[in-house]
Parts: sequence; C-alpha cells; structure tokens
Amino acid sequence: MKLSVVIVNYNVEHFLEQCLKSVFKAMEGIEGEVFVVDNHSVDGSVEMVREKFPKAHLIANQQNTGFSKANNQAIDISKGQYVLLLNPDTVVEEDTFHTCIQFMDAHPEAGACGVKLIDGKGNYLPESKRGLPTPEVAFYKIFGFSSIFPKSKKFGKYHLGYLDPEETHEIEVLSGAFMFMRKAALEISGNLDEAFFMYGEDIDLSYRITKAGFKIYYHPKTRVIHYRGESTKKSSINYVFVFYQAMVIFARKHFSPGNAKVFSLLINLAVYLRAGFSILKRVASFAWLPLLDASMFFGGMFILKSYWAQKSGIFYPYSFMWIAVPLYMLAWIGSMWVNGSYEKPHKSGSAVRGVLTGTLIILLVYALLPESYRYSRFLTLVGAAWAALSATGIRSLINLLTYKTIFPERRELKRILLVGGMEEASRIKALINQSPVKTAYIGLINPIDLETIPKGFAGNIGRLKEMVEIFGINELIFCGKDLSSSEIMNQMMKINHPELEYKIAPPESLFIIGSNSIQTSGELYVIGLNAIDRPLNRRKKRALDIFFSLGLLVLFPLLFVTKSPGNAFVNAIQCFIGRFTWVGYSIGKSTESLPKIKTGILNPLDPFSKLGFDEQTQSQTNILYAKDYRVSNDLSILYQSFRSIGRKI
Repeated sequence: MKLSVVIVNYNVEHFLEQCLKSVFKAMEGIEGEVFVVDNHSVDGSVEMVREKFPKAHLIANQQNTGFSKANNQAIDISKGQYVLLLNPDTVVEEDTFHTCIQFMDAHPEAGACGVKLIDGKGNYLPESKRGLPTPEVAFYKIFGFSSIFPKSKKFGKYHLGYLDPEETHEIEVLSGAFMFMRKAALEISGNLDEAFFMYGEDIDLSYRITKAGFKIYYHPKTRVIHYRGESTKKSSINYVFVFYQAMVIFARKHFSPGNAKVFSLLINLAVYLRAGFSILKRVASFAWLPLLDASMFFGGMFILKSYWAQKSGIFYPYSFMWIAVPLYMLAWIGSMWVNGSYEKPHKSGSAVRGVLTGTLIILLVYALLPESYRYSRFLTLVGAAWAALSATGIRSLINLLTYKTIFPERRELKRILLVGGMEEASRIKALINQSPVKTAYIGLINPIDLETIPKGFAGNIGRLKEMVEIFGINELIFCGKDLSSSEIMNQMMKINHPELEYKIAPPESLFIIGSNSIQTSGELYVIGLNAIDRPLNRRKKRALDIFFSLGLLVLFPLLFVTKSPGNAFVNAIQCFIGRFTWVGYSIGKSTESLPKIKTGILNPLDPFSKLGFDEQTQSQTNILYAKDYRVSNDLSILYQSFRSIGRKI
C-alpha cells in the first residue's frame, strides 16, 4: 500500500466533511487508506463520517486523548509506505498526494516533506516552512525580531523567511497541518511523543526524523488550504501557556541542560509578557469605548447641570453628580450594550435605542423613589438627548475613520458571486436565501470560459477578477461540485483581493464553508433564523437573567407564591452572577450538538409539563429554541411556570 492518510478530528464537523471530500478525490489512482480518529466530538462528526464516508477507517475515542496519541492510534495500524498527518481544517488539491509521492520516491533521503499552505483568502502561510526553535531563534521570535526582519538570515530563521516560498528547500520543521512522512523514517525516529498534548509535537517529530539521518523538504509544487485558527487562538491566554509549555518540554528533551535552562527562562519570560499583554489588550479593546461614552455622558451632564442651576437658581446636591448621574450612565451604557452598540461595526441606531431604553428604566425607577430623591426630570431628559447625540457622534466618527462611511451597516449587505453550474449555483443561492444573511446582489458565474455568456449567468470565469471589481463584490462562493480544488485555489490567488471573502460550497451539503479561521463559526452559512448563540441574543438573554433576578431579590415577597421560596431565592442569586440561566434547554443528550448556554432553571417544555414528552420531542423543542431565540419566549415561559422557579438544579 502506498499511502495512509490520518486525520484527527475534534468538533469541526463541517471542516472535516470538506476535507474528506478533497482527500478522497486526491486518493484516486493511489492504493491507500484514510483514517479518521475522532477525539470524542459532540457535534455529529462521527455520525457524519459513518454516513457519508464509509470507506474511511473511523476510530471513535470516548475521550479527548490529545493530538499526538490520537495520531499514533492510526499510525500504529497503518499499512502505507507513506503516512500523511493532515488537519481536518484543510483542503488538498487533486494532485497533492501524487505530487508528494513522486517527490518522495525521487528523493530516498527524504524522511518527510511539507507543501505550500495558504489560508482561506489565498495568502501564503509562513509556517509552511520553519527552522528549529533553538534558544537564539526562539529569542528573536519571542521578542519580535523575526517579524521586523522576516527575510533576515539571522533574525528570520523561525519561518525561514529568507528562502523563496516558490522553490523547493531543505528545512528543519514541518507544519503539523500537513506532515507527509516516510513510514520507514517513523519506524526509526518513533511516532509522535504523547507528552505533547497539543502544539510542539510537529517540532519534536521533525527534529527526531532529522536525527534519524533523514532530510525534510519544503515542496511548494502543490498547495493546501488551511483554515487555521491563528487569529483567534493566539490572542488567548490559554494558548500562550499551552504553546510555550510545549516549547519547554521540547527544550528539556533535546537541548543540553545549560541551553535548556536558558530556553526555559526565555519561555517563562515570554509567557508572562504575552499573558500580561493579552489581558491588557482584551481589557483595553473592550473598555475604551464604554469609558469614552461614560466620560462624554458625565461631562455633558456636568455642563447641563451647571448651566441649568445658574439659569433656574435651583441648587443640586452633591449626590446628583456623584450618585444619580453615574447610575444614569450605568443604565444608558448597559442598555446600549444589550442593544449591540459596542459591536463592530458600531451602529448609531443601536446606540439611540440603548439610550432610549435606559431612559425608560431611569424614569420608571424615578417614579418609585421618595420625593427627596427625585431630581429634575428636565435634566434627565435633556441628559438623555445629550447621551444619544454624543454616542451617535462618537460612532459616526469611528466609522468614518475606520470604514470611510458613517453607515457601515449598509456595507454588511453581501454582494455575492456564485461560481458554478446552473443547477448547483441555484441550489446554493436558495441556501443563502434561507439563511439569515442579508444580500444586496447574487450573481451566477459560469465555470467555463466561453466567448458568449449563457442565459441566466452574469459572466464567465475568464473575466471573474474584472467582474469582482465592476460589481463591487465582497464575497465569492465556489461550487465544489463544478470546480476542482486546484481551480478554486488558482482563482483565489489570481484575484488576490484583500477585502474579498472566499467560500467553498461542498456538493450535497447544507452549509457553505469558508472561514479564514476555524473558530469563526459565523463564517459558516447554515439554514437558520435567529440562533441563540448570536452575540446580540446572548446579551439579551444575559440582561433578562440580571433584571429578572434583581426584580425577584428586590420584590422577594413574590417568592412565597413559588413551590420552594428558599430555592427560588438561591436561584435568583445564581442566575444574577451567571452560574445558571432562567430558561435553558430541556436536559438530555439532545443538547450536545447545540450552541452551549448555561444550565436553565426552567425549559421550553415546562408550561406543558403535565403532558409528558419523549426524548424525540425534547430534542426537537431544544432545536427550535436554539434556532429561533426570542426574549418574549423566555418571558412567556417564566410567566407560565413562575411557581417552579425554585426548582433545585
């Protein structure tokens, strides 16, 4: 047998399906086998592989064993002359395996080779070729010298930036996303070291292959799309600790004690620097706009109060500016947050809605206060007008500087070109129309370059780049049924438009995949309505939990009409601090593949609890609740099942 392909999967069903489609196409004409090792996914990956890819050898683990151990499970029983370790978030060209086999056959000294990796926008990924992270190389990488001087032979060794990415080179480290290895080399060097749970195992194995007397090559004559999650995970504190800890394990294993000690010191310094920077960056990115709004609100109220006091002769006590106004600001900013005013792009309309909602809350509370605590309603209303005006002005300025327009939400309307045959393109068009995506234009592009344009098409693929410019397209979708992976990659790199999103629609699937980051599920188009995991819906749900809990705690005598007042009081506190949510899924295995939310005190079936329901009904109810979330539904459930809010969880 010539080739064994090993794919380790963990909760990336859609990416895995697309990957396997490309793998089996590339396996045509090759005597080989494909292994899928699933690390206890809960998203339906195992069922999908069994149903759609019966030829794949499936190993379904009952726990997440880690990347190295899962790969070793398949390597140990593989029969191929060559073994390929492949990430599930990849798409290979039709000739990828043939090209690698020919290269390895022609270079018996080669223990492994890597290929040219590109991201979801067709950009070259520098991790396609890497050098060994010695203490010197790691120092330049950690402190940014490799980024400042990427093509320097001294500073750019981590990604070997001084080597031409279009030429074949001998390198030191392969990318874990695509490791094409000679089985004979693995038998000498050993499999992946299971001490590496995730990250670093590719460096360790590459180093051991070279120590075993083999060479490692970078061979860019074929390409692989890698929908990597770098932009998301590298900003996380957890990633910093896990990745650099893997580097420490590598250093202790392979370097001399002195070098390993120096390396460990560098790594520990890097961890604290990167973790601290990550925390500061996250706090700053989240807090700067609310703080700016608060400053503008407070400054405006101070000026308005001073002017009105001078004009009317009314004296306002110290508590007005330092107690009442901060509470006003809290109501306005909190309501703006719930309405999505702090999401990008910043929408002026959501800011105005937030201020209006906050003002209504202020006026309702105002009406309940004793006379001595009721400050000027005039100042409250004028202050609200100032808050709306200043919030709108701030967002308009930000949008003008960032997007060159005051109304960036208009740019959110998708202008899409579908590249594919009429039948498949029409199917994908219908899928988009059933999804929540707002489109301004959807045009069909014939995948064959003809002199004339067939009826129903906006143009032919030969003029695709020109049509992207003419029609102001911001999203290009390729129909995988009508174009090969090679053709898709050629078009992506030919167009090379920085603001254009590329997506691939696999045949016979109800999704369109094309995120530039595997963590960005919003880049997937699936049939849906108003999913519960939308950021706006998550905020609304959290706001409902907070306000309903506060209401119960303030009006605690109401709890005595429940079945268990004591538990109801405890539940109110638990929901207020975010441990539980008032309304969640009906408990059962059916929730495993749904968006994750907090455990609910109540569930959508509670108003009908006397009827009794089977598992299938529970599952369908949970799906409907997650798919089309409404705050009004939660309020209805709370109203109808109020006596059960003391349920013990």
